[in-house]
Amino acid sequence: MSSTSNSLMDSLFQRSLEDLIKGLRLQILGESTFISKSLDEIRREIKQTDLSTKSIALQKLSYLAALHGVDMSWAAFHAVEVVSSSRFAHKRIGYHAIAQSFNDQTPVLLLITNQLRKDLNSSNEYEVSLALECLSRIGTDDLARDLTPEVFTLLGSGKAFVRKKAIGVVLRVFDKYPDAVKVCFKRLVENLESSDPQLLSAVVGVFCELTTKDPRSYLPLAPEFYKILVDSRNNWVLIKVLKIFSKLASIEPRLAKKVADPICEHMRRTVGKSLVFECVRTVVSSLSDQETALKLAVAKIREFLVEDDPNLKYLGLHALSIVAPKHLWAVLENKEAVVKALSDEDPNVKLEALHLLMAMVNEDNVSEISRILMNYALKSDPLFCNEIIGSILLACSRNSYEIIVDFDWYLSLLGEMARIPHCQKGKEIEHQLIDIGTRVKDARLELVRVSRALLIDPALLGNQFLHPILSAAAWALGEYVEFSKTPYEIAEALLQPRTCLLPPSIRAIYIHSAFKVLVFSLGAYFSAKEPTSSPLVPESTTSGFSSVNGFTYKSISSLLNMIELGLCSLSGTLDVEVQERAKNVLGFIGMIKHEIAEKVTSQDSETEASRAIAFMEDIFSEELGPVSSTAQEKIPLPEGLELKENLEDLQEICREVLEPIDDSKSTSFSPSDKISFSIAKLRIRDQQEASSSSSPEPKSAYLLAEHRKRHGLYYLSSQKSDDHNDSNGNNNNNNTLNEYPPANEISVDSFNPKKKMNQSKPRPVVVKLDEGDESKTKPDASSNDEPLSRAIQTALMGKGKEKEREKDNHERDLDSGVNEQSLRRDKKKKKNGEKRSKHRSRRRRDEEVSATKPVEIPDFLL
Repeated sequence: MSSTSNSLMDSLFQRSLEDLIKGLRLQILGESTFISKSLDEIRREIKQTDLSTKSIALQKLSYLAALHGVDMSWAAFHAVEVVSSSRFAHKRIGYHAIAQSFNDQTPVLLLITNQLRKDLNSSNEYEVSLALECLSRIGTDDLARDLTPEVFTLLGSGKAFVRKKAIGVVLRVFDKYPDAVKVCFKRLVENLESSDPQLLSAVVGVFCELTTKDPRSYLPLAPEFYKILVDSRNNWVLIKVLKIFSKLASIEPRLAKKVADPICEHMRRTVGKSLVFECVRTVVSSLSDQETALKLAVAKIREFLVEDDPNLKYLGLHALSIVAPKHLWAVLENKEAVVKALSDEDPNVKLEALHLLMAMVNEDNVSEISRILMNYALKSDPLFCNEIIGSILLACSRNSYEIIVDFDWYLSLLGEMARIPHCQKGKEIEHQLIDIGTRVKDARLELVRVSRALLIDPALLGNQFLHPILSAAAWALGEYVEFSKTPYEIAEALLQPRTCLLPPSIRAIYIHSAFKVLVFSLGAYFSAKEPTSSPLVPESTTSGFSSVNGFTYKSISSLLNMIELGLCSLSGTLDVEVQERAKNVLGFIGMIKHEIAEKVTSQDSETEASRAIAFMEDIFSEELGPVSSTAQEKIPLPEGLELKENLEDLQEICREVLEPIDDSKSTSFSPSDKISFSIAKLRIRDQQEASSSSSPEPKSAYLLAEHRKRHGLYYLSSQKSDDHNDSNGNNNNNNTLNEYPPANEISVDSFNPKKKMNQSKPRPVVVKLDEGDESKTKPDASSNDEPLSRAIQTALMGKGKEKEREKDNHERDLDSGVNEQSLRRDKKKKKNGEKRSKHRSRRRRDEEVSATKPVEIPDFLL
C-alpha cells in the first residue's frame, strides 16, 4: 500500500519537461549540480510502473542527452517499455528516445522488432509514420530483413502520407538488406508514374541518392526520368532529375543529345535561379559537347556574374570553374567580371575568382598574372593574401614547373613573396627553393643571389612564418657556394648575432652551411697555383702575404677568426644539435689553423691539413638530387634478407674506427684546444693506406667489401658528378622588381593563348623523376554497394527473361514426368536428382549471363 501511494504521489508532483527547462535557465553557476539532481530524480521516476510517469522521465532524459550530452544508454529497456504503450503520446516519446540513443550494439535492439511490425500494420497512419521514421534511423541488417514485407505493403498504401514515408525508408532498407530489392524495387519504380507531387518528389529523391552510388545500374530507367523532365513543373523535382541525368549522361553519352533540348527549354522559360543554375551545372559538367546548350549555359553564367547578390555571383564563378578545364574560351569571355570579382567584399567570391584566374595561366602570361596578383596580395587581408601566394606557388610548380621558362624570374618572385608582410607560406617557398636548386642547374647562380638577399635582410628574422625560407636560403648558400663572389659576407650573415632569434634546428643548418663555406674557401686557398686579388675582404697585400687563387693568408685568417668567434658562444648552448655542429667546426679550425701560415713559405703541398680539407671537399662535392616520396617503396626486398639478423659482426668490421687514438701522437692541436677530430684523422690515414700499393689489404677492408657484396642494395653509389663546378658567368637578370602593373589593368592579350615567342635563352633542363615516382592514390577498396548494384541490375534486366525461363522449366518438367513413367522405380529418384541439378546449373548460368550483360537503354529514347 505504501509503494502504491508513493507512486501516486510521484505522478502527481512530477516535474514536467517545461519545469526542467525553467529550472535550468535559472541556474547561473550551479548548472552541473542541478543536472545531477535531475538525473537522480529521472532514475527514480523511470522505474515506476506507471507509463505516464515513465514517459515524462524518458522525455526529460532525452532533452538532457541532446543538449548536455548526458548518457542515456542505460534507459534503453525503459524506452522499449514506453513504445509498447497504446497511447500515441507515449509512443512518440519512446520512438524519439530509441532513434536518439539506439545503435547496432544496443543489447535490447531485437526486442523492438515485433513492436515495429505491429505499428507498421496499424490502422493509425501516425503510428505507422513513427515506426517508419524509427526504422530509417536505427535500421540494422536484421530489422531490414524482417520488416521488408511490411515496407513492401506500405509502398502501395492508399494513404499518400504513409506511402511517402515508406518510399523514404527504402534507402535504409536497400542499404542494409540488398535482397529487399527483389521485393520492393518494382513497386518503387511504379511510384515514378504517380500524379501526386509529394510522392513523385519522394521517389525521385530516393533515385537521386541511389544513382550517386552506382549510376550504371539505373540506365534502364532513363525513359521514366525523361518523362518527368519534360512534363514536371515542380522545380525541386526537376533539380533532382537533372542531378540524375548528370550522372547518367557521363556514362551513356548518347543521352546527352536527347536531354539537351528539354534542359535548354527549362533555362529559357524558368525564372527560378536554383533551377537555372542546376541546368547550367548539368550542361557544363555532363553535356559540354552539345554546342548549343553550352553557349546558352555560358550566357546564363554571365547573367549570374553581373548580379549584385554575392550568392548568385559565387554560383556563376563556380559554374565557370567547372567548364574551364574543357572550354577555356568561356572563362576568357568573362575575364573582366572575373578580375573585378577579386576586389569583391565577399571572401568566397574572391577565392573563386582567384581559382578561375589561375586556370587561365600559361607560360606566356604567367609573369604578368603573377605580378598582378602580387599587387593584390600587398593590399589584401592576411587570409586572402596567403590564398593568392598559395595559388601562385601551386600553379607554377605543377608538373615540375612546366609553365616556367625563366627560372631566374621565378626565383626572384619567390624572394619577393617572402617580403610580403602577411606571408605565411614559408614551408611551401622553402620546398620550392630547394627543389629548384636540385632540379635546375642553370638556376643555381640566381638561387645563390636570391638566397643571399634573403639572408642579409634583418626584417625576416623576426617573423616565425619565414624561418623555413631562411633555412632554405642558408642551405642553398652552403651547397652552391661556388657560385658566390663573396663567401666572407655569406659566412658573416650565417653567424650574425641576430640568428639567436631562429629555432635551434635552423641554427644548426646555418652552422653547417658556414662549415661548407669554410671548406670551399680553404680548398681554394690550398689548391692555389697563380696569385690573384682576393674577393673575400678588401685588403692591401703586404710583404710576407701572397695571394693564393683569390684567397690570401690575411683573408683566410679573417674568415677563420670570424667563424671561430661566432661559434665559441654556441659551443656551450643547451641544444645538442647546435652544440655538436659548433664543436665540430671549431675542432676543424683548430686542426688546420696553425698550418695556414706555413702554406705561404712551405714548398710541401701535401700536409695533414690539406689532406683533411681535400677529404671534406670530397664529401661535399657529391651533388644532391630530387628524391621521390615513393622511392623507398620501389626498392624490392632481396631474396634471403634477414631483417632480424644479428649484427654483432659489425663490431669486428668497424674495429679500427672504434679504437681510441693516442693523443700523444697527435700534433694537430694547440695545447689550449681540447676538441677531438679523431674520425677525420682516421679517414685521412685510411686514404693514405689505400693509396699505398705495397701495403697489404687490411682485414677490415675485406670484411667491408664482403658486407657491401652481401647488402649492396643499401649502399650509395660512389659515382660523382663532374658538372658540380660548371657555372654560367653571365648573369642575365631580367627581373623587374619595381615594375608592378596596376591591379585593375589586365591586357586582353595576356589571357589569350598565343604562339610561343622566341626566348632570348632556352628553357633550362628540369630534372624530372620517373613516372612511377609520383604519389599514387590508392583505389577505393570498398565494395559495400556491389550487392545492391547486382540486385538492381537483376531486377531491371532480368524481367524480360523470367517468363521465358519459367516456361522452359515447365516444359522440361512435363517431359521429365512422361519419361519417368516408363522407367523403373529404383532409377526414378536418381534421374530426378540429375535433372534438378541440370536445371540448377542452367539457371545459374543464365543468372551469370544476365548479371554480366552490359546495361542498355531502349532505342526509342536515344
